[in-house]
Amino acid sequence: MNLLYANDRRGQYPESWYAATATPLERFEPLKGAVKADVCVIGGGYTGLSAALHLAEAGRDVVLLEAQRVGFGASGRNGGQLGNGQRVDQKSLEKMVGTEHATRLWELGLEAVALCKGLIARHDIDCHLKPGIAWTGSSQAEVDDLHRYADLLTDRYDYGLMEKLDHTALQSVCPSPDYRGGVLDMGSAHLNPLNFALGLARAARDAGVRIHEGSAAHHIEEGKTVKVQTDAGHVMADHVILGCNGYLGGLNRKVAARVMPINNFVVATEPLGDRVKTVLPRDVAVADSRFVVNYFLLSHDGRLLFGGGESYGYKFPRDIAAKVRKPMSEIFPHLRNVRIDYAWGGTLAITMKRLPYVARVAPNILSASGYSGHGVGTATHAGMLMAHAIEGQTDGFDTMSAIPTSPFPGGPAVRNPLLVLAMSWYALRDRLGV
Repeated sequence: MNLLYANDRRGQYPESWYAATATPLERFEPLKGAVKADVCVIGGGYTGLSAALHLAEAGRDVVLLEAQRVGFGASGRNGGQLGNGQRVDQKSLEKMVGTEHATRLWELGLEAVALCKGLIARHDIDCHLKPGIAWTGSSQAEVDDLHRYADLLTDRYDYGLMEKLDHTALQSVCPSPDYRGGVLDMGSAHLNPLNFALGLARAARDAGVRIHEGSAAHHIEEGKTVKVQTDAGHVMADHVILGCNGYLGGLNRKVAARVMPINNFVVATEPLGDRVKTVLPRDVAVADSRFVVNYFLLSHDGRLLFGGGESYGYKFPRDIAAKVRKPMSEIFPHLRNVRIDYAWGGTLAITMKRLPYVARVAPNILSASGYSGHGVGTATHAGMLMAHAIEGQTDGFDTMSAIPTSPFPGGPAVRNPLLVLAMSWYALRDRLGV
């Protein structure tokens, strides 16, 4: 199944609130015929756009190929949370890779958030960037664990922007009867993800990147000069960057063995008006401690944008609104009958350890993907790190590529059933509160 077209129309953004309110960007022409470039970037999401922008600013001739539209995939559909650190917490990272490597990964996570904020300011990207993400717990044990983690970041990593919230304090941030407490990270932020992607595309275009939409890469011929083939043409390039994430398909087997696409779903309610104060009195984003995470924030026009609900298989469910309404009603029972104006799905990608797979898959082919729901900052940063690596500055790229990333057992035929079993088990634990 080709996930580029399995759930979406060719050349069209999904019918999301983001697409309905996006700042328009003129369509880029498909690639036709043979072209040459210093670097060919495959994928027009955060990874590819950031890589292309940084390479062009360094003086490289760059061609970017996007199968659909720039920002079409997870980059234009996600929950808009720009979180610090990595997808895996520092305590777990220390056990996994050691304190020194974990510390460097924390520093790169801070750098990723700063990079996004800097790009938004430098290129005047109107994406409603605002500070603050709250992490919540539904049991006292989860709250205690979050508070201990805040202490760890303060004491060991000298991070002073994390506020511990007891039940009363959390209610002033997010008055859900489900949550017992949490932490508030004011160094993290939230934004409109599609407008951020479109802003990066404008910046890349203005820097000289030749962007081609409707130009799916379907074959890569490796060599000193790499040939990237599309339906109507090809690119000959000295270097190639793979920024495909969940839409890689069969372009590279080494990446496909370690990065698996999964789907997630988001709804936008009707404008809430005065009910906003019963949902998010403070305009911050929220993510909870469930394995199947619920995440949400307010749109600039007062809607609740709520993501959640697990689904197995690569096809979207027929009724996405009903799929997401269930967890939304658990968190906010008083919104059980609220009108849902938009509902959409998206394909992201995960790895076995929920950390990105960053690799040099051939001497002149770099890849970054598998952001596991932490892609706004990490993907943008990974694009920059790959651009720097091509320019000979490999420190950050080497740190990320040193993360141990195992292939999924059994290959594509087995990995999805195994994920279904794992997700079903953890979803049951979430529902039972254990």
